[in-house]
Formats: sequence, structure tokens, C-alpha cells
Amino acid sequence: MKGLIPAAGKGTRMEPFTNAYPKELLPVGEKAVIHHAIEDMKEAGITDITIVVGWKQHAIIDYLGSGEELGVQLTYVVQDDRDGLAGAVKAGEHVIGDETFAVILGDNYVDDKRAMPDLVDFHQENGLEATIGAFCPDDVTSYGVIDGEDGIVNGLVEKPSEGEAPSDLAISGMYVFEPSIFDAIEKIGTGAGGEYQLTDAIDKMREDGEKVGYREIKGDRIDVGTPERLREANREYDLRD
Repeated sequence: MKGLIPAAGKGTRMEPFTNAYPKELLPVGEKAVIHHAIEDMKEAGITDITIVVGWKQHAIIDYLGSGEELGVQLTYVVQDDRDGLAGAVKAGEHVIGDETFAVILGDNYVDDKRAMPDLVDFHQENGLEATIGAFCPDDVTSYGVIDGEDGIVNGLVEKPSEGEAPSDLAISGMYVFEPSIFDAIEKIGTGAGGEYQLTDAIDKMREDGEKVGYREIKGDRIDVGTPERLREANREYDLRD
């Protein structure tokens, strides 16, 4: 199994810090947040990892290098157009090929290293084409929300208004995919913000009859896209066992 980490966004909510370096290099504890994402992959036995870069790409490459010191092999792919998360995943298709692969967003911090191994096991044991890592945030209106039952996705709603969310389960930014996700991305148009939304591609897979599941991840998940969330991630890091 391979891994893919999207790390091409500018991170405008973290300006002025991200005017100088990408949000994926913001520190959680003594490591950049993307360093933690790579360790999550390693815990699942994934060491062949593609990093999709864009904004301030050389800073990420300088930090991570070849991956040898981290015990992984890294391949870098440039997403020339920042056209959404689905576009970032699609950018790695020629490297991933026809293999199953895991995805974790490069600005995500998960404090339990069992999360990715558990997600991979669930995907493989249930013969799924796509598996979404789910979590329960305080406010689901900022996330894609899962309409599902018994681990199977029946629908997805992107950033629903208050009172219209089908559940309290939000998309965490951790996934496992079969290569059929690439065909689904080809079929969708632009969605919210004029970007290609990964949520739309996953829902297209479901509509086409492919088996899409979800699994609530272990531990707390925080994206470091705002100063408040970066502080929260560092508090959680300090409280880890």
C-alpha cells in the first residue's frame, strides 16, 4: 500500500506565518505537523509516500528531504493549479498507479497513532473501494458530514447549515482508496469555491454503486488551519501518554 499527503495549500487563515512557509510546517511539539502525518503512515506500515506540494514547495522538500531520515521513501508531485483536494489527489495518480493508497491531509494532527492502522484494517477487511475516517467535532457545519449506518456511507453533505446535518460524524481528512477514486474525480465538476471537491468524488463512487464506508478514527483530530487550532494541537500533544 502507498500513501499520499496533500500539502499544496497556502493556508490563508494562518497568515502572516504562511506568507513565509507552508502551514504543513507549523510546529506541533518538536515536529512539523506534516512530520506527524508521515509517522501516522508509518504506523500502518506505509513507507512509500507521495507528497503533493505547491505553495512554498521548496520549504517542505528542504524539511523532509528524501524521507530516508524518517524511515520512508518520499516522492514529490507539484500541483500547479490549486484546484481543490480532489485535484491534489488526482495529481498523484501517475505515482500511485493501480495500488490501494491511504491519504492524510498534511495539516492534520491526530494524537493516537492507532488511527491510520485501524482505518487501513477496516478498509481491507470490509472490501471497500473508499473508506473515510470520521470524527465528531463540536460543530459539524465546517466539515463534510457523513450520512451512514453500520460503517456504510449512504450520502455526504458538504458543510451543512445548522440543523440540517444528517449526523454528528464529520470527515476527518484521513482516507483509504482503491484507484477507482481517480475515475470518479474525472467525472465530477467543480463544487464549492470553484474547486474539485474530494467529497463529491467519493459520493460519485457511491452513486455508481461502489462500496464506500466510514470508520470513526481513534484519538483526537485537529487541523492546524487557524491559530486557535494550532494551539489546541500543541495542548493535545503535551497531554499525550
